[in-house]
Amino acid sequence: MYFSTKVKILKIVYNIVISITEKLLQFIGLFNHKIMLGVEGRSKTFSVLENNINQNDNCIWFHCASLGEYEQGLPVFKEIRKLYNNHKIILTFFSPSGYEIRKNSKVADVVVYLPIDTQKNTRRFLGLINPELTVFVKYDIWPNYLKELKKRQLRAVLISALFRENQSYFKWYGSFMRDKLFGFEHIFTQDENSKQLLESINYTSVTVSGDTRFDRVYNQLDQDNSLDFITEFKNGNLCFVGGSTWPEGEKILVDYINNSPKDIKYIIVPHNIKETQIQKLKQNITKPVVLYSEKNNLNLKEYHVLIIDTIGLLSKIYAYADIAYVGGAIGNTGLHNTLEPAVFGIPIIIGNRHKEFPEAQAMINNGGMFEVRNSNDFKLVMENFDFNSSSIKAVGDKNFNFIKKNTGAVIQIMDYLRI
Repeated sequence: MYFSTKVKILKIVYNIVISITEKLLQFIGLFNHKIMLGVEGRSKTFSVLENNINQNDNCIWFHCASLGEYEQGLPVFKEIRKLYNNHKIILTFFSPSGYEIRKNSKVADVVVYLPIDTQKNTRRFLGLINPELTVFVKYDIWPNYLKELKKRQLRAVLISALFRENQSYFKWYGSFMRDKLFGFEHIFTQDENSKQLLESINYTSVTVSGDTRFDRVYNQLDQDNSLDFITEFKNGNLCFVGGSTWPEGEKILVDYINNSPKDIKYIIVPHNIKETQIQKLKQNITKPVVLYSEKNNLNLKEYHVLIIDTIGLLSKIYAYADIAYVGGAIGNTGLHNTLEPAVFGIPIIIGNRHKEFPEAQAMINNGGMFEVRNSNDFKLVMENFDFNSSSIKAVGDKNFNFIKKNTGAVIQIMDYLRI
């Protein structure tokens, strides 16, 4: 009786808070462009669905919080698309950083923002698409959507899930959220610890399939990764790539580049490509440097440093790297994707703030990744490579083997969904 009453109270509180949040976002959006993109996008969701979905359509629903979850789920989405080739696929995002970049994704027939998780919105949304199968990725778990899916007896799975002991599902006060996890008919986790946490709350329909990101990056090897302008720039030299860099890490890279005695080509791919930051970065480099946007009609062989002031090229650029640095773990931002360069079998350097990224720690333990705190650390790591191609390759192979060993999540998930 006490448990039931507590859940009802938490449900009421949640629904009040989520309704207030919907209104609050509309107000905050007046002062924040990114939030306004989400507000305006969500205001169009139902009309887009009504114009593109009819009652006779068989639908499948994919949901991702943002771009990272989309990339994580993409190998599964592609396989589901093949398996259910007569269905309409609806892809939803919560964040503008996912929707705005992947709104034209070919893996889906309709791409929209997910309406806020109010009871009214969930009933209307699911009434329009009535999905035969729903796939959520990793973290973005909305209780009212899950409740409505379960009430309608619609299939839903969670893939690449990663749980921690400090999450509300596993706390005494988390009964409301914990109950909603049972809206998933099956959960595929990244690790054994997540499975054990689920089993501790009596959720037993769970499989440790691993992280679908490994399948995603491994598939990159089957793509055409050639870029003629990079081939020209590299010109047969050793090539260092700094990917998804932030100012804190760029300072370390620039310190090294400006004093490097070796004939190495450097490619820097900043995370933020605002012109002011790009120009500041360029001005701080004393060696011959060129921007991607300036490359036309230039002899790229003459330059030592290439700054990529556009988006969408990094995964292919890593294919040209002999050594890579991945940004985000020196300042206050989280570590960016280290699996993308690892699949190309190259040594990787990162910052020291990576405790929430188990794959980074695993590659450090394997000897293929190195952490640095400052310019001196970076210099020592680079000197240890001795700029010898065979020794660099031996270290890089450890990262490639790590990626290959951890593939296979997609096969396990699809084996379940085919039943």
